[in-house]
Amino acid sequence: MKTLTSKMSHIQALSQKTISAMFQLYNSYYDGTNETIFQQDLAGKNWVILLYDTKETLRGFSTLAFFDHQYMDKTYRILYSGDTIVEHQFWGQHELAAAWIRFAGKIKVEQPSVPLYWLLIVKGYRTYRYLSAFCREYYPNPTEHRPPVIKGLMDQLALARFGSAYNPATGVVSFNESHGHLRGCWSDVPANVLSRVEVQYFLHRNPHYERGDELVCLCELSETNLKPYAKRLFVSSVTPIKEKAHAGN
Repeated sequence: MKTLTSKMSHIQALSQKTISAMFQLYNSYYDGTNETIFQQDLAGKNWVILLYDTKETLRGFSTLAFFDHQYMDKTYRILYSGDTIVEHQFWGQHELAAAWIRFAGKIKVEQPSVPLYWLLIVKGYRTYRYLSAFCREYYPNPTEHRPPVIKGLMDQLALARFGSAYNPATGVVSFNESHGHLRGCWSDVPANVLSRVEVQYFLHRNPHYERGDELVCLCELSETNLKPYAKRLFVSSVTPIKEKAHAGN
């Protein structure tokens, strides 16, 4: 099997060559985007996980932002996932997930007493399934259980970032024009996963994902909420990252 290796890079340290390679890879899987939209999204992030094959060719990436956020007189640390893609030949490998969880652990170790939450907006069932793979509790979920404080935090975060494009009643971000949606066959749901509860739930909550609608999701990143594989990687990160989180957005 072809293997991938990951590299963490601060956004400001990226060369124009790497940024161009990132866009070309993203554009090969996503329609409704362009370099301006892509670079605007990139500018709002702190870090990126880059995935390379053995020949040092870029095969995937995930952009990340983290910041402190105040809600109901309490401080939360928020890790926000942005544009993410991995070439389909490498689907099934865990290097991106492992690098992401280790990075989250480094953030947690900086301020272990401050709750750390993962914010992501999901435009595909594959990404939504990461929540159930990594976490015991995540929102929204097929049980429809969501504490009021979580609902309030999600709404505040989404409204601050997406404004009127976010609908608190549905929990979905919907732009007048797509900011990126999967091309053709990449948006199809294979028959062998269609019966899975979390896939059916995602399709129910975000019925127009094919046009670029995105479901706002949130879960706590903590030892008690992570499943065994993710927890092992999370707690292995004993060195904090070097950059402080931004103030609340």
